[in-house]
Amino acid sequence: MEQANSNAHALASRLLPWSTPEGKPCYLDTDNNGGYLSRLADNLEAAQLATGTDVLRRARQVLDDPMSPYTEVRYVGIRLAECLTDALRVAESRGGRLVAPDDTEDCEDTDRVHRP
Repeated sequence: MEQANSNAHALASRLLPWSTPEGKPCYLDTDNNGGYLSRLADNLEAAQLATGTDVLRRARQVLDDPMSPYTEVRYVGIRLAECLTDALRVAESRGGRLVAPDDTEDCEDTDRVHRP
């Protein structure tokens, strides 16, 4: 029973964009989304996504050049993997904070595409 409560509690917490020194995820329990740590996490997530955009732009340049040295291609691949890890963590954090609709019927109505 105690484990079920801790799991429910973890689901309500915000996954932060950094880990402990041991590599474990960090969570923030707060009702104040505008607090200092929430803003710090928001800023770090924005920086991580911006870095990912920059790395992707550079990676395309390297990969478009058939004469790119192996070490440069390998470096770009490592950086892309790091950025993808960050982006997936941001997506998991933001997805975990989405409010689920109360009624699935209402959800279906809002997801319809209306065309003239």
